[in-house]
Amino acid sequence: METLYHQTNKQIHEVQTHMGRLEKADAQSVHLVENEIQARIDQIFSSLERLEILTSKEPPNRRQNAKLRVDQLKYDCQHLQTALKNFQHRRYTREQQDREREELLSRTFTTNGAQKKVLDVANMLGMSNTVMRLIEKRAFQDKFIMIGGMVVTCIIMVLAVKYLT
Repeated sequence: METLYHQTNKQIHEVQTHMGRLEKADAQSVHLVENEIQARIDQIFSSLERLEILTSKEPPNRRQNAKLRVDQLKYDCQHLQTALKNFQHRRYTREQQDREREELLSRTFTTNGAQKKVLDVANMLGMSNTVMRLIEKRAFQDKFIMIGGMVVTCIIMVLAVKYLT
C-alpha cells in the first residue's frame, strides 16, 4: 500500500506541474497537453480505487490514518480535475469570442440599408424612380428649411430677450 500511495502522490505532483505547462502551451499543443493531463488524472483515480480497497485490508490501528491519507489524495485529484475543467471552459469561451469577433470584423455591411428597402417597397407599390428622386430631393430641401427656421427663431428669441430686458 505504501508504494502505491507514494506513486499516486508523485503522479499528483506531476499533474500539477503539467497544469503549469498547460497555461504556457500554444494553441496547437494545448489539446495534447489537456488529453495527457486527463489521462493521468484517470490513472490517478484508478490508483485511488485500489488504495481504498487496500485501506480496508489494513490493520485496525492503521486503517484510520491510511483512510485519511487516501481521502487527502482523492481531494487533491478532484481539485486537479476541477482546475482542468475550468481551464477548458475558459479556453472554449475565449475561442468562441475570437470566432465571433472575427466573424463581425469580416462581415461586410451595406450602406443605406433602410433607403434600399424603402426603394424596394416603393417599386413594389408601383412608384417610379423619378417620383422617388423628387421625394428624396424634397426631403433634402426640407432639412435646410427646418435648420434655417430654427436659426431664425433663435435669433428672434435672443433679440426679444435683449431688447425687452
